[in-house]
Amino acid sequence: MRPFPRTFSHIGLSVPDLDQALTFYKEVLGWYVIMEPSEVYNDDTPIGEMCRDVFGNNWDKFRIAHLATGDKIGIELFEFANNEQPKDNLEFWKTGIFHFCIQDPNIEELVEKIKAYGGKQRMPIREYYPGEKPYKMVYVEDPFGNVFEIYTHSYELTYSQGAY
Repeated sequence: MRPFPRTFSHIGLSVPDLDQALTFYKEVLGWYVIMEPSEVYNDDTPIGEMCRDVFGNNWDKFRIAHLATGDKIGIELFEFANNEQPKDNLEFWKTGIFHFCIQDPNIEELVEKIKAYGGKQRMPIREYYPGEKPYKMVYVEDPFGNVFEIYTHSYELTYSQGAY
């Protein structure tokens, strides 16, 4: 029996300043805060034990907040006391997640807002089908170096006819 396509639930992002990250993601991307910032401790509470299972025992506490996108995808923001910001978060040759993608039809305006809030544009805005369809994309960063991509159209529309 063939498996059914699972839905996407959430993604977790590590940031050095949870409050600044909340402002960025609320003001720039319009995401909703569904759980205000709280502290999680390395203790014997159920959440402490669960996080110890994931992170090991080399932490005392961290701050966390939960947001949601317009299409109900969750975003967990983590602030760890020993946060280290890499020089470049786009190590695409290494195994693992190196970006996520959001969608906005006004890509130019969103890129300007990202830059105004301390983010970075990594490349020029590009068209997938120049002269044929208005499908555009760009890679950007939040103020902390987390890399993400912006599409003007849905993933399915962009790739259903072959973008290359």
